[in-house]
Amino acid sequence: MNRRAFILISSLLATAACGYHVSGHADLLPKTVKTIAIPPFTNITIRYKLTDSIPSALMREFASRSNRYQIVTDPNQADAVLRGAVVNYMSFPAVSDQKTGRATAVQLSVFLNINLTERATGKVLFTRTNYEIRQRYEISTDQVAYFEESLTALQRVSQEVARNVVSAILEAF
Repeated sequence: MNRRAFILISSLLATAACGYHVSGHADLLPKTVKTIAIPPFTNITIRYKLTDSIPSALMREFASRSNRYQIVTDPNQADAVLRGAVVNYMSFPAVSDQKTGRATAVQLSVFLNINLTERATGKVLFTRTNYEIRQRYEISTDQVAYFEESLTALQRVSQEVARNVVSAILEAF
């Protein structure tokens, strides 16, 4: 064997054994987890309807991203339980009309605590505390054409929470 071949083979063997792997391809959940319960989230803020759409968005996201898990609402029928709580909600004007001084865009921030636990053992499989999602929505300055956008912004928050949480659980990000 010539020197070039030896160096090439040695370098290939060295890089193969270095432990390098592509992130985002691990599975956080044990093989015993086949069903995941997503009960309604707790809302400890004064903003109503804040948690109405988050669990259903999570269910849809799990269903669209993985056929490995059955999603249920009853924690007693599941191997793992994904619980969440909205712990803070803030909204404030982000853009103002120069002429009137009225807000034309609002920035909202939603803070959540999310935990996925194995029901049989109580082992925490995934946790995110003080997880913040931000969303901005417009406010019409025309009184006749006014349309309430805050509920639509909360729907977008639910979808973003679902995408991020399911990605973190399924892809170990």
